[in-house]
Amino acid sequence: MNLSSTIKSIQDIMRKDDGVDGDAQRLGQLTWMLFLKVFDQREEEWEDDDASYKSPLPEALRWRNWAAYVPGVDGKKAPQKAASDIIGFVNNQLFPALKELEIPVFDAEKDNATSVALYKVIRGVFEDANNYMKSGTQLLAVIEKLEDAINFHDFKTRANIGDVYEQLLNDLRGAGNAGEFYTPRAITAFMADRVNPRLDKRETVMDPACGTGGFLTAAIDHLRNQLTTKSGAEDKRAIEALIHGIEKKQLPHLLCTTNMLLHGIDVPSQIEHKNTLGKGWNEWNNNDKVDCIITNPPFGGYEDDTVGGDYPTDLKTRETADMFMALIIKKLLKENGRAAVVLPDGFLFGDGIKGTLKKLLLQECNLHTIIRLPKGVFAPYTTIKTNLLFFTKGARVDDGSEHFHTDTIWFYEHPYPAGYKSYSKTKPIRLEEFKPEQDWWGDESDDFASREENEFAWKVDFKSKREQAEAAAAPHWANAESLNNQASILDNRIRDLRDSIKGVSDKSQRQSVEDDIEVLKTESEGLRLKARDAQAAGDRLYWPIFNLDESNPNKPQEESHDPDELLIKYKKLLGEIEETENQLKSELASALSHHFSDEEA
Repeated sequence: MNLSSTIKSIQDIMRKDDGVDGDAQRLGQLTWMLFLKVFDQREEEWEDDDASYKSPLPEALRWRNWAAYVPGVDGKKAPQKAASDIIGFVNNQLFPALKELEIPVFDAEKDNATSVALYKVIRGVFEDANNYMKSGTQLLAVIEKLEDAINFHDFKTRANIGDVYEQLLNDLRGAGNAGEFYTPRAITAFMADRVNPRLDKRETVMDPACGTGGFLTAAIDHLRNQLTTKSGAEDKRAIEALIHGIEKKQLPHLLCTTNMLLHGIDVPSQIEHKNTLGKGWNEWNNNDKVDCIITNPPFGGYEDDTVGGDYPTDLKTRETADMFMALIIKKLLKENGRAAVVLPDGFLFGDGIKGTLKKLLLQECNLHTIIRLPKGVFAPYTTIKTNLLFFTKGARVDDGSEHFHTDTIWFYEHPYPAGYKSYSKTKPIRLEEFKPEQDWWGDESDDFASREENEFAWKVDFKSKREQAEAAAAPHWANAESLNNQASILDNRIRDLRDSIKGVSDKSQRQSVEDDIEVLKTESEGLRLKARDAQAAGDRLYWPIFNLDESNPNKPQEESHDPDELLIKYKKLLGEIEETENQLKSELASALSHHFSDEEA
């Protein structure tokens, strides 16, 4: 039986247990057991490598001493605990001890650093874990399946664990956890390859929404591929310290920790179990910044009202992907640091907070490449079209001007392989499909001078677009500023007049001044209204430059009959109609206000 079939049969066994209710609990149950099984086999390796290694687990709680099947008197493998005893052991001894595992003070002379650091990892893993099973017979049946099919000393088993994670994540999605889905290994490997974290420079890598660790394992593989025969033990150890991940939810965090153990990260203490977005905006400091960020932040979800309240006013939002983008740009990426982020089409064409974020991105970073992925890349989890954004944080400019680090944006439309109309679970996207992008990529050090446009690649001269839009909008903005200044002069005169009648009891004298105030107030409000119209006219010319939803100009337009695409086009058309109507109303109101003002004059 293969690994994937084993996991399915284990879940079928759990469905017979009265204590396990639904996919989420089945996954939680399987995940902590999988962790202990993997951890025990990694401990065997550590013990072989280092005689001083001491397990952080009490002997009675190690998988080998309570769960593993051992040969009986007849030579056949049998469980160590009876079905009538095992549930009581797990509930009353195993879980209480692991949840409250005492973390010892490290003694450099006596203790092995690896085993001491693992205390914290284990306690964190079991902090929110639970045993849901009530049947000792069914629990033993699950253990037997794990024992028979999963041997992580075997390289093939380790290589196939990604398939198991994909299956678990598919079930996790089915359990109702919106926004969590598996990023195909082709995507994680390609993004890690293009960001190119350097081992010789000891560049740190972070995924602030790491899920089960797909991007982190891709980064680990990329760093390990840089090891040579001349690399020493220090280079190998350094990789562990360069990897950082944060995951909010317990199940993905537990899977990620297990994944790190499988990928040779002996002490996965760099994988934190917390909400990245829950940390206060001003609590982030320079020590938190990293050289490389590779991530697929959850999009479409919203944080509750207690999260993000201290974000800057212009960046306040509850949408998770937008919050992550604000953090990445302002708080997480070092100067000259590189990032690759998966984002949906909605981010590219969105306005409001999304427009503000894109302006911030283009100002503070060089957004040099956007890979436009076709539909189905994330099937069956979502049909939303997605994009890979690659950018580099620019150096700070403190001359008081509005400086942009992005001048040119390159787009590459990733095509389907020949004969494909979409991707699916059985026909996923493959790493070799990205070979044309890799060959075309070039080098940022010479501003990608080798890149050429082709049927899939094109560039946008953002600098020219911005300068043209600024030039067109400038007179309107200047007019708005002038009108507001005139209104401010009137407001100052109003304040002076109000001050002049303080303490004046003569009604006729007060009434005369108050009449003058009303005239000035009406005039001031009219000027403010004209200023708003002028500002809006300038904004309508300027802000569309931040719509990055660019279509491939080198590809003939095909008429699509896809309902999702037609709905998007319809909504976009409605938005354009509404925008045109508002513009006409605004210009008509402005013209009429000028007309009535002239008549009154």
